[in-house]
Amino acid sequence: MLQNDTRITRWPQRRRQIEVMVVRRVELNRRQAEILDWIQTHGEAKISELRDMFAVAEMTIRRDLDKLKRSGLVRRTFGGAIPVPQDVSLMERHTVMHEQKMEIGKVAAELIRPEQSIFVDAGTTTAEMARNLKSESQITVVTNALNVASILIERQIHTIMVGGMLMEKTMSLVGPIAIEALQKMAFDQVFLGSTGLTIDHGFSNSNVLEAEVKKTALRHSSVVNIVLDHSKFGVKQLVSFATLADVNRIITDQVPPQDLHGRQTRLRLRL
Repeated sequence: MLQNDTRITRWPQRRRQIEVMVVRRVELNRRQAEILDWIQTHGEAKISELRDMFAVAEMTIRRDLDKLKRSGLVRRTFGGAIPVPQDVSLMERHTVMHEQKMEIGKVAAELIRPEQSIFVDAGTTTAEMARNLKSESQITVVTNALNVASILIERQIHTIMVGGMLMEKTMSLVGPIAIEALQKMAFDQVFLGSTGLTIDHGFSNSNVLEAEVKKTALRHSSVVNIVLDHSKFGVKQLVSFATLADVNRIITDQVPPQDLHGRQTRLRLRL
């Protein structure tokens, strides 16, 4: 849950400051963390082998795996569990880290001020943000995402869709038509998803065309927000669309690892 206190981490003042809003953390006990590490290392784990490994009852292991599943960290199989794959479709991603994405979406929506013009890109976390927008705020939302536009229409929010080529897997519009439309606009804020974040590669995406849309949108915005859950930390996807220095705020569910505090940026944690 979002707490009221604010904790500031301090680095040399000449570095650019990025606000990191941490909205929720998944609390795992030692055994659950070790089970997760085993699954991620070996690619699969059976309930029977975990039972023997940790010398606990089979029902205890089932409860541990159920918690890991609810947290979006593993996928249950018959008699065991496997890691959550990185490259999945929009429909599959909807169930991955769903609780965390809902919390991130709620906090992100609270950052929008009345009458602002914002851009929201494709993704399951940005869709959760769209579900929390209020029609009485009189905002204008530009998006390249069919799923986001559908939610906004139901909430009677003024919506502009950019054109372009449809990416069926992510329900997003990309390509030269989308880029040209965005180049003619100016946004108060943009909210972008990311499937990877490292200190050297920045924020990244596996699709070149989607990354170009993100790059264009952030160049035309006063404030750049990135929404992502902690499973993206340390992940390096094909195309980098922004460095840490390019963004103003990261909205996530866990404190980023220490190695993301770079030479050019410092992270201001708001818990």
